[in-house]
Amino acid sequence: MADKMNVKSEASSSSSTIDNGKDESVIDDYGHLKSSCGYCKSRSNTSIAHALLDRGWRRSGCILYKPEMEKTCCPSYTIRLKASDFVPSKEQVRVAKRMQRFLDGSLSIENSDEQKDIMVDNPNRLQSNRIDQMIDYLSDQINSSVLTCIEQGELPSEIQFPKASVKSVAPNKRKLQAEEAQDLVYTCNISFQIAAALRRQAQKNVGTGTDSSLVAEMLSKHLNKLASALSLSVKACNGHVNFYCAETQDVTVGKHVVSHGSSSNNPENFQVKRQNLEIRLKRSTFDREEYELYRKYQIKVHNDTPDHVTESSYTEFLIDSPLIFVQPNGDGTVPSCGFGSFHQQYLVNGKLVAVGVIDILPKCLSSKYLFWDPDLAFLSLGKYSALQEINWVKESQRQCPILQYYYLGYYIHSCNKMRYKAAYRPSELLCPLRYEWVPFDTAKRLLDRKSYVVLSDFAILQNELSLLPNASEDQIEEEETASLIPAKMRKDASNIVIGLRGKHLKYKDIRQAFGPNEQLECRLDKYLTAVGTDLSERMIYSID
Repeated sequence: MADKMNVKSEASSSSSTIDNGKDESVIDDYGHLKSSCGYCKSRSNTSIAHALLDRGWRRSGCILYKPEMEKTCCPSYTIRLKASDFVPSKEQVRVAKRMQRFLDGSLSIENSDEQKDIMVDNPNRLQSNRIDQMIDYLSDQINSSVLTCIEQGELPSEIQFPKASVKSVAPNKRKLQAEEAQDLVYTCNISFQIAAALRRQAQKNVGTGTDSSLVAEMLSKHLNKLASALSLSVKACNGHVNFYCAETQDVTVGKHVVSHGSSSNNPENFQVKRQNLEIRLKRSTFDREEYELYRKYQIKVHNDTPDHVTESSYTEFLIDSPLIFVQPNGDGTVPSCGFGSFHQQYLVNGKLVAVGVIDILPKCLSSKYLFWDPDLAFLSLGKYSALQEINWVKESQRQCPILQYYYLGYYIHSCNKMRYKAAYRPSELLCPLRYEWVPFDTAKRLLDRKSYVVLSDFAILQNELSLLPNASEDQIEEEETASLIPAKMRKDASNIVIGLRGKHLKYKDIRQAFGPNEQLECRLDKYLTAVGTDLSERMIYSID
């Protein structure tokens, strides 16, 4: 569930009006929202005083929306990253290098429906690059298949499954894998890891697990179309997901020579097909080529029906915007592109392959959506575009210092396929009640236990608990004595209200978030003995 309002606002500089029926809201010079009564025009003291993004709002077209966090089944926390602090992970570095190989010509995949061959300029690069590239690509596709299984209800969504790791199979080991193993080139054991995760979950819920062979069959079913396009076949064998080369393909894994049709393995016949990548930033307007790419993406990747992907739905979703364009002014307060809604186009050799829909606002770039050419899925364009957008913020900050942050939208901890956003580190989540930013590593510990948490309360409490004053020798002796009492014999301190710098939390909530605190429990046990259970639940135990 979410609050919504139709808006027409301004990114910066001038003011504009939001008509919400009775109240009139205005965006000021810094993107902040102010309110006034639609009847008497007086300013409201309860108006939103800061930018909408920093109050948990998002936009879809001209609709602004905000989840009702305490009611929704999937609490959505705004997530951001300070671009100058960004540290890429190994996977993100690998994505960047893969794109560079593609542009250099060492990774070139032609028309995905006709040919999936990699052209390189010498045999040595063929041996190392071809194996690494195919392993990376197949690993990504298996991970995508796991997400598909989750979306279709074949796997539970509440479990965070491990990532796949595909391995090449040496000739002397192929016969150990399967009866038809003379053509086996790649294998993956992810099914065993998924089955183990399911068994662990089943033990908690007193249910039954799933056999690794069944998981392998499930994944193989989703991978068949992909493997066929790569001139490979995929089969489940004893819990493994195995990839076999087609009969028409000449493959030697040791030397890793791959030939299709009349291709020759002679080094002189290897070609370098260099690609040209161009990234353009344009205002948000309808573009026929963009729409055709969006349509292809939605149908092939999200399985939308063709009659559902219309020009009007595309325009309402990704073209219309409440933000009014603000021209650059040359004084460093507005970037050279201006403020407003934009489309960042990615073109390879002049052909549009991806489009990032973004808002450029004071202080940040906010990512809205990305669609890309399904034929280039092996390039992981979603991850690559995020790296480019982070880099754009870093570079633009030199000219416009107020630009510092990259907003990734909503982070949903209870949804596996939305957790990828936390991979861009170090990130922060917005507290849904006090609108304070909390480091993701702190928030994750809380969200692992409960889907909706007032993050700022627990973040402050965690810091304060770590700074509890050292106990005196008498207190230490008393607490050591109390700790000898078995936990089951201690009084129940769950409902004692803890007071800490003006914040009040029940001990059971603290224990759920951070685990038991032996020192504090000893004090609470003594406190309960002194005042009694009834009174302890109506008083506040202060640890200031």
